[in-house]
Amino acid sequence: QVQLVESGGGLVQAGGSLRLSCAASGRTFRLYDMNWFRQAPGKEREFVAGIRWSDYSPSYASSVKGRFTISRDNAKNTVYLQMNSLKPEDTAVYYCNARQISNDYWGQGTQVTVSS
Repeated sequence: QVQLVESGGGLVQAGGSLRLSCAASGRTFRLYDMNWFRQAPGKEREFVAGIRWSDYSPSYASSVKGRFTISRDNAKNTVYLQMNSLKPEDTAVYYCNARQISNDYWGQGTQVTVSS
């Protein structure tokens, strides 16, 4: 079982930055692929960024590539999402996700609001 707690969301002006954190419980955090998803009002949840457990290789949605950076610190059981050059369309609830072959865990989400 893995429990995830996101933090770092808030209100920021367009062009600004935020850093989201996701703290995970459990001793096997290092074995999970970690992802960030987001869900805007009236829209489906969408993939934002992911980082593999095996080689730390990142992947990004095209809409955030070059602006967002995902990283992880296995010693702290934490995954981060550095968000730069934020746009109003980045406004959403951001969710942390831990994924293995047969396990899938979600955090409660943190609100990010970007004003124009």
